[in-house]
Amino acid sequence: MPFTGPIEDRIAIRELMDTHAHGVMTKDADLWGSIWADDAYWELPDYPDLGGFTGKETILAGWVESMKVYGLDNCTKPMIYFMQPGSIEVDGDTATSVAYTIEIFDDPATNKRIHTTGRYNDELRKIDGAWKFTRRAYRTVYSD
Repeated sequence: MPFTGPIEDRIAIRELMDTHAHGVMTKDADLWGSIWADDAYWELPDYPDLGGFTGKETILAGWVESMKVYGLDNCTKPMIYFMQPGSIEVDGDTATSVAYTIEIFDDPATNKRIHTTGRYNDELRKIDGAWKFTRRAYRTVYSD
């Protein structure tokens, strides 16, 4: 079953996904950084220039650097970024989820406009009453 557990928790996790997307679209590092647990891991194997990041501070620093080259119109505009949940499964104070992304950005290596759909496999934990991502693993599903 793709959506299980208390609706309040599932809504909170959905809002965490929305916060991720809104942070990207507004290039708001504080907002985007608020989704992560202190000991989180962010894995990006399809982007070898980014790789993986351990710990909230390292994740945020890596994201800030990547937003300097992943954008539109010579990075004068943020990339287009939307996220939609495919599943959210809550079990007490832990959860797993899948989120799909739609991204439009100018490739920093080629300057070509890229339309990408991706998939996040997530692990989350409720910390002091708030849901946080403890692990996000991103893979590209389709790119043109």
